[in-house]
Amino acid sequence: MRARQAASRAGAVWWLIGIAWLLAGPAAADSRALEFQHQRLTVGRYQFEVRLPRGYRLEILSSEFSRPRLLAFAPDGALFIGSHAARVYRVPPPYTHPEVYAELSDYPHSVAFRRGEILIARTSGVYRAPWRRGQRRLAPGTLKLLARLPPGGGHNSRTVGVGPDRRVYASLGISGNCANQYLDAGYAFEDRRGGVMVLDENATPPRFVPFASGLRNPVGFDWQPATGILYASNNGPDHLGFDQPPEYFSRLEAGSFHGMPWYQFDGNRLRRDPCIDAPPPRDDPRPPVATFPARNAPMGVAFVPRGALDPRFEGDAIVALHGSWGTAPGGGPWGDPATRRPPKLVAVRFAAGRAVRVDDLITGFQLRDGKRWARPIGVAIGPDGALYFTSDAGLNALFRLRRVAD
Repeated sequence: MRARQAASRAGAVWWLIGIAWLLAGPAAADSRALEFQHQRLTVGRYQFEVRLPRGYRLEILSSEFSRPRLLAFAPDGALFIGSHAARVYRVPPPYTHPEVYAELSDYPHSVAFRRGEILIARTSGVYRAPWRRGQRRLAPGTLKLLARLPPGGGHNSRTVGVGPDRRVYASLGISGNCANQYLDAGYAFEDRRGGVMVLDENATPPRFVPFASGLRNPVGFDWQPATGILYASNNGPDHLGFDQPPEYFSRLEAGSFHGMPWYQFDGNRLRRDPCIDAPPPRDDPRPPVATFPARNAPMGVAFVPRGALDPRFEGDAIVALHGSWGTAPGGGPWGDPATRRPPKLVAVRFAAGRAVRVDDLITGFQLRDGKRWARPIGVAIGPDGALYFTSDAGLNALFRLRRVAD
């Protein structure tokens, strides 16, 4: 009972923090305002115009990919990219000529590295193989299962990351808008979905256990460098229209519960969602620390470390907004495509260890008629301090945002 009361009090505290953030708005933000410029990019016989911070240049490094997804830099500086095309790509510096590192079934969505190993997240589990500097291909027969994940479609991507504590984390979504799925041993294994898990390597065999629950589809996550706290993006449901609920950017802690699908944050408070009949497993959901407008489909997340981009962005989170298929006014796919939320990259700005506002970073990927020539999906900061990101629709490509001399 005491633990339950403590959890409820913690939930109330986080609810108040969420309200304070919303009420403070721009007044609570720091003074690192951005000035913007426009830049033209040539893609074949077409030209597109993007808006980006002054003093930066956007480059298309390569379009020799098929459905690239999340990306990670190896310790030797090579860039590895998962895909929805049964491939893991390796892109050595200068990042213009991708190689196929491995051909794998079961959706190799993301990659991470630790202690001489490459980790590859597939729908049914996280796999590992020995890795050495300069290795160009996955050695045959070396990829082994590290730990299972609940399989199944409807949000079948799996994201793997290695935290500052050197533990392995993996995220996965629930199968739909209102699926009765939750990260808890009381649910069948295939229904333990919707949040971030952490690997228990002391178990025999190693297994993923719940870390943070109640997230519908947390595709991207990363740790804030100054605090070591984990944050995740989260895709909201489709059944509440075009404007509700806002998409989440959430602070995750061990045991935290973020509500979905039982609760939705409407921009002011958390409300019960009547779409699910099963009773909520907990009554202490935490609100997000920042939001994006509904139907934006936030994906990859990367925090900016010291020395990358420029000092204005240090400690901020870069988030790829993929842009969903939802159209105004009802949120279905049958309306005017021009009303869809445009894909873009944004920066969640941090001050004194907390998120204070969301700024556009790069826009211009959607044309006036709603057609999209690119849709950002994965983001990472390179060893050169530049921002790298992938697009998996329209142009299947790798981009780089780098600072240029004034």
